[in-house]
Amino acid sequence: MPQVEEIRKEVDELMPGLVADRRHLHEHPELGFQEFETAEFVRQRLEQLGVEDIRTGIGVTGVTGLITGTKPGPGKNVLVRADMDALPILEENDVEYKSQNPGVMHACGHDAHTAILMGLARYLSDNKDKFSGTVKLCFQPAEELPPGGAQAMIKEGVLNDPPIEAVFGLHMANQEQVGKIIVGSGPVMAAADGYTITISGKGGHGAYPHGCIDPVIVGAQIVVALQTVVSRNTDPMDSAVVSNCVFQSGEAFNVIPDTAVLKGTVRTFKPETRDLMEKRITEIATDIATALGATAKVEYVRGYPPTVNDEAMTELARQAGAAVVGEENVVTRPPAMGAEDFSYFLEEKPGSYFFVGSKNEEKGFVWGHHHPKFDIDEESMGHGLTAMAMGVLTYLED
Repeated sequence: MPQVEEIRKEVDELMPGLVADRRHLHEHPELGFQEFETAEFVRQRLEQLGVEDIRTGIGVTGVTGLITGTKPGPGKNVLVRADMDALPILEENDVEYKSQNPGVMHACGHDAHTAILMGLARYLSDNKDKFSGTVKLCFQPAEELPPGGAQAMIKEGVLNDPPIEAVFGLHMANQEQVGKIIVGSGPVMAAADGYTITISGKGGHGAYPHGCIDPVIVGAQIVVALQTVVSRNTDPMDSAVVSNCVFQSGEAFNVIPDTAVLKGTVRTFKPETRDLMEKRITEIATDIATALGATAKVEYVRGYPPTVNDEAMTELARQAGAAVVGEENVVTRPPAMGAEDFSYFLEEKPGSYFFVGSKNEEKGFVWGHHHPKFDIDEESMGHGLTAMAMGVLTYLED
C-alpha cells in the first residue's frame, strides 16, 4: 500500500485550491443536464493539468479525461466518478460562497465531489511515476434527475477506450462526523422506483355524494392498502419501502372532484421484491378503484437499481480509509434506502462507493442532505481525496 503520509502531505498542499474550487462551484450551481458552466470549469482545470484525451458533452454535459502512469508495469484501467449537478432548492446559508443562482443549490455535496476529483487529477498528474496503468476521470451530470447521467455516459462508451476494469466513487455524509470513512460491501443503497396513480370517478355536489363516485375516498383506501404490500406481502427479513408522498384532488370545499392523483416512491434491494412491488401496487390500486365504482390507471417507473459494492474492492477502500483516518474511525455502513445512479457503473464493473463524514456540530455543519442549510466541514474533502488516492494507487499496484 502507498505511504499515506506522503499522500497526506501533498493533499495538505492542495487543500487551499480544493476549497477554492468547491466554493466556486457552490456559488454557481446548475441543475441536472444543465451543468454547462460547471463542465467548462472542469475542462479548463483538466487542460491546465495536462490531462490527456479530455472529452466533453458526454451524456449532454459529462466530462472525461485520462491520466496515464509512467511506472513500468502491465497497468490496469480504473474509473473514478464525481457527480456535478445541484438541486432546485433556495439556499438559506449566510456564507460568502452562497449560491448566486436563486432557487438552485448544492445541497448534497456534489460541489465537493467535483472538487475532490479535480484534486485527484492534480495529485495523479504530479505523481505519474508512482503508478502504471490509466485513471479515467469521470465528471457526471444529473445524478439527482432520473434517469440520471450515469446511464447516459455508459451508453456513450465511458467504460470503453480504454476498457475500464474497476470503478470508484465517494459521497460526503453529513450523518457522520468529519474524520470518519464509511464503507460497506454488497447492497449499500436501494433501488428507487416511482408510481403515479390516476383515479377517475364522478364529480358533483358535496351535499349529494350518493350521486357521485368520490375519487378522494378511493384514493384514501388505496393509500392505506398500499402499506400492506410491505407489511403483508414482503418477507419480514427483506427490506422495502412504499411511501405515498403526493395526494392531489379537488379545489373547492363543497365539490367532489372527478379525479385524484397519487404519487409515491418505492425502495427495494432484491430484484424479485422489486417485481413484487410493481405487481401488487398495480393490483391493489386498480382492484380497489373497481370495487368502489371508479377506475385507476397506474404508471410505474423503474428508477436507479440498487448500489451493490464489490466485496474485494470495498475491502481495498476500507484499508485505504483506515490508513487515512485510523481503523477506529472506519464505519461499516448498513444498507440504506437512499438511491444513487453510480449503481449503473457497479452493474457493469466491480468497484466500491464509499462515504466521507462531513458533519461538525461545533462549526454548525449539522443539516442533512437536501436541506436549504446543508453545508459541509471542508476538512472532510482532504480525508476524501487522500482515501481515494490511496485506494486508486493500491488498486493499480495490486
